[in-house]
Amino acid sequence: MGEIEDVYEDLDADVSLEEFREAVEEKVDQMGGLADEETAAMLIAHELDESEVDGVADVEPGMEDVEFTAKVTGVGEVRTFERDGEEEEDGQVVNVELADETGAIRVTFWDKMAASATEELAVGDVIAVKGRPKEGYNGVEVNVNDVDPDVTDDIDVQIQDAYRVEDLSLGLSNVNLAGKVLDTESVRTFDRDDGSEGKVANLVLGDSTGKVRVTMWDDMADHADELSSGNAVEVVDGYVRERDGSLELHVGDRGAVEEIDEEIEYTPESTPIETLEIGQTVDISGVVRSADPKRTFDRDDGSEGQVRNVRVQDDTGDIRVALWGDKADEDIAPGDEIALTDVEIQDGWQDDIEASAGWQSTVTVLGESDGVSGGAESDDGTTGLDAFGDDADDGSSTASRDGTASDDPTQAAATDRSGDGGGAAAVTVDGEEVEFTGTVVQAGDPVVLDDGEETMSVETDADVRLGQEVTVRGTAADGRIDADDVF
Repeated sequence: MGEIEDVYEDLDADVSLEEFREAVEEKVDQMGGLADEETAAMLIAHELDESEVDGVADVEPGMEDVEFTAKVTGVGEVRTFERDGEEEEDGQVVNVELADETGAIRVTFWDKMAASATEELAVGDVIAVKGRPKEGYNGVEVNVNDVDPDVTDDIDVQIQDAYRVEDLSLGLSNVNLAGKVLDTESVRTFDRDDGSEGKVANLVLGDSTGKVRVTMWDDMADHADELSSGNAVEVVDGYVRERDGSLELHVGDRGAVEEIDEEIEYTPESTPIETLEIGQTVDISGVVRSADPKRTFDRDDGSEGQVRNVRVQDDTGDIRVALWGDKADEDIAPGDEIALTDVEIQDGWQDDIEASAGWQSTVTVLGESDGVSGGAESDDGTTGLDAFGDDADDGSSTASRDGTASDDPTQAAATDRSGDGGGAAAVTVDGEEVEFTGTVVQAGDPVVLDDGEETMSVETDADVRLGQEVTVRGTAADGRIDADDVF
């Protein structure tokens, strides 16, 4: 027996001796005489052995044929298609979902193998697959060359009809997941490489185990405008991909996002405000203490942007949050309990920090004020802002739900927060002389001051700047202070 045959005998690969000889001879030619037949045979054997990966997670596009064992988690329907050649028979294809302890992957059976796969494979079967990986529409896929359905290996993968957020892993498809809509975004259009126009929209879903961004494509994207924050929906036949290090659930034309009549619990995992540091990207939640009017501005490219500042307080502290773009249109008022995810902590005014809620962030109203302060409940049964301060009954925000000052003069200085009319709230009426000290949170017209318990709109020509602490004295009129003195 020769050297090539000796190496071939020890080889555990599905290749004939003749094919192995040809590969060895080609390797000798490639190396220009730097390797003899024995060395070339060992190199070829090593390359063939490398085709067996340790798990699904190791399969990558561009690899030569790979071998792995996995459990069947889903079998699709056979689809028929026409080939380019007029005389060629129609082709058939079926997708099968596989998974092992390391991840999930889609494999594709063609033509005669497609029909056999649907007849012989069932969810829960463990099979050995050989094929070539490629980048597919839903991630990595493997075109199957050979399959062994008689495998006795035990693959510890749970088969499930419905997923929770914490169950998602890269490569999963045929995913059904129910969640609470935390945030929605407008439909956007884009141009594909082939010149066609595509559409995409995002929403964020949460359940008791976490939250996930859902990306809806093309015709599915149009349904995003029909969904509202707070409603429960179910994603049908989604697939998991990765973006910027985070998992996303994608839905194409074969999937669906449908409203369901179900109560779904979502509890945000919030970072205490007092622990926030510049450079972090975090989730926070709390009660809206003040809400400024929306402002527009011109970008460098000539487009118009918008931003709205709100101040959010939890039981450890408070922070100003800038809501950018569409998030500036969120229906938020003082007293609302809100959750914000993926906000960036940045350097703010007067060495303070502030949070920035951009495109990647979500803003969810967990409870609305409805005229009283909603949100967190304290041990004594008070809610909203009352839960965060002993003096909360002495004043309230004057901002209405649209971010402007109230036109009701009886609401100018304070609002009864108890919800039952029993609070000892001060009432400011037109013509009354008042004095108010606070931090400038809006330097435009009108000036808006925030003293930590309430906001006040002020008519003044004084030159003030954001973050400056000032005291104003003047006459209450139409829910504002017409300032005579600013100092």
